[in-house]
Amino acid sequence: MIERYSRKELKDIWSDYNKYSIWLNIELAAAEAMERLKIIPKGVVKKVKSKAKINVKRILYIESKVKHDVIAFLTSITEKSGKESRYLHKGMTSSDVLDTCFNLQLKQSGEILLKDIEELLKSIKKQSIKHKFTLCMGRSHGIHAEPITFGLKLLTFYQEFLRNKNRLENSIKEISTCKISGAVGTFANVDPRIENHVAKKLKLKVEPVSTQIIPRDRHAQFFSTLGIIASSIERFAVEIRHLQRTEVLEVEEFFGKKQKGSSAMPHKKNPILSENLTGLARLIRSSVVPALENVALWHERDISHSAVERNIGPDSTIALDFALSRLNNVVKNLNVYPKNMLKNLNITNGIFFSQRVLLELTSVGLTREKAYKIVQKNAMKSWKNNSPFYENIAADKNITNKIPVNKLKKLFNLSYHTKKINIIFKRSLKK
Repeated sequence: MIERYSRKELKDIWSDYNKYSIWLNIELAAAEAMERLKIIPKGVVKKVKSKAKINVKRILYIESKVKHDVIAFLTSITEKSGKESRYLHKGMTSSDVLDTCFNLQLKQSGEILLKDIEELLKSIKKQSIKHKFTLCMGRSHGIHAEPITFGLKLLTFYQEFLRNKNRLENSIKEISTCKISGAVGTFANVDPRIENHVAKKLKLKVEPVSTQIIPRDRHAQFFSTLGIIASSIERFAVEIRHLQRTEVLEVEEFFGKKQKGSSAMPHKKNPILSENLTGLARLIRSSVVPALENVALWHERDISHSAVERNIGPDSTIALDFALSRLNNVVKNLNVYPKNMLKNLNITNGIFFSQRVLLELTSVGLTREKAYKIVQKNAMKSWKNNSPFYENIAADKNITNKIPVNKLKKLFNLSYHTKKINIIFKRSLKK
């Protein structure tokens, strides 16, 4: 991932140095188990650990000659630690190291992403409670429907990211497996107890049945979860972008004093952060299909998945970490304009009360079809003439003959639409 969209903690997980450090830890943990089982001489781990150094440049140079990354790594370690290192990797295959490391990196990345989601949840919850009863127009198909509150709108995102948190926790659990079973996964040359020891040491679970690799359905779930989270980010970002449009302007991204919106137009304040989040979501989702296609490998393994994972592993997790952090900052610093929300709510002259009138007419004896036709006629009149819906309703004898004017007026009460808000909040925020 390019530096522009990378944060240090996540980026460090995918550094060559961290990768090779994990490889060394895997090899040492396996050797430790071999010592205990008297498969290799005692003291090997201590000697190798004291002498081995991770030299990224040297490893990459050796790889350029031998064309094999694990061999290059082992050669580099041998150069520093001497003859004892010949006991490393005994009975193991490259995928034992590569797959266990990759899963550990995904686990480490996932745990940071979980923290990101938890921070975002705090920010959404705070804003949601603050605007619990801030009236705004609910829209369906982009068209004014009935009033909701801005807090309720935010609460939908709160619940969505709670679900994302659960999805990610499950996916981390799914990906946290270890494989030290040797070529084609038969343990022919490596004792299963070594795998148990390495898994415990790295805080992973043993892969119950592996081939030469860890099954890629686990990874497919992990990357699919990242794609779902990215889509949730985009849904939030798109909502902000729509609400920031000049003719709506119900919310607005924070705009710094020295910030500039356009090279040509000094008046511009653009929702660039939310637009950026939409773009990042597309990038993250692009990892999902390749991850799904990686499931179907040939027989006990091929390496068609390798190039894919070397890219999507770091890129999708780093991009998602950045996106979650950015969304959190947008939510925390969001400018909310209740007056504009109320102004927009009133621009249709109260026609959003149409359902209340419809329901009242059916309760006093009209068929739904007849009531609908009468109310729709008056609503369309308000649309066409830009006239108050209540006045049109109150002047219609088909309605006032059924509903007294004093009762009719009570139907046009905004608090009717917020009377159950507390119930929704209570069930949504309960622990």
